[in-house]
Amino acid sequence: MTLQFVDWQFSDGVGRLTLKRPPLNILNIAMLREMRDALEKAAHEESLRVLVVRAEGTLRVFSAGVDVADHTADKVGEMIPLVDRVCAALADFPAPTLAAVHGHALGGGCEVALCCDLIVAAEGANFGQPEIKLATVAPIASLRLPPLIGYRRAAEMLFTGDTIGAAEAARIGLINRAVPAGELDKTVDELVGKLTTLSAAALRVCKRAVRLGTGGWDNLPAVEKLYLDDLMSLDDAHEGLAAFMEKRAPVWKHK
Repeated sequence: MTLQFVDWQFSDGVGRLTLKRPPLNILNIAMLREMRDALEKAAHEESLRVLVVRAEGTLRVFSAGVDVADHTADKVGEMIPLVDRVCAALADFPAPTLAAVHGHALGGGCEVALCCDLIVAAEGANFGQPEIKLATVAPIASLRLPPLIGYRRAAEMLFTGDTIGAAEAARIGLINRAVPAGELDKTVDELVGKLTTLSAAALRVCKRAVRLGTGGWDNLPAVEKLYLDDLMSLDDAHEGLAAFMEKRAPVWKHK
């Protein structure tokens, strides 16, 4: 797989997808295609415990969003479905995903982060959907923001195009943590370290359960079935219980 605008690395249970179109990591059609292809490849790594999405370039910008030139009438028909496919691939990724946001995440860049399960950001980062200022809208953010931060806050962000800082984003539940810029890598590594001690197979079942949980109590039968049929068919589920009972460290097979 030849990649020019992103980098994909996988080792020791950790996948790392890095945006590489500095200084602003603006997402054009070619870059979105590469992201789609890399995510499709990553999804087949069964021993992957966590996928980290981060960006190169200036410390001030994670991604400034989708290239405005790709919003024109001759390109938008390809661009919007590509953004949707990339964001859906992140949201539906079988293992946990974590966005490490060191700078501003705007427009499509914000949507990429929103589609990750976990977000850790530097305190100087900002999040926003400025599309309305160009008389356009943010389809993915329109779906993701209301259940994350509530209708009214989501409506304000989407209607005004205003940005919010990392501290406020953490306060309202848009992101998990806002940390000093110098501690971002350490915080991400600590969180990744926790996940890499766990069973890849069990984490995948857990992610499916959490996604069902967003549907409320109506999904209780589906979560129960997931536990009894899918989780209890895993070697690791029985190993984890046996290791606890025998007071020893578990030995995961990741299946």
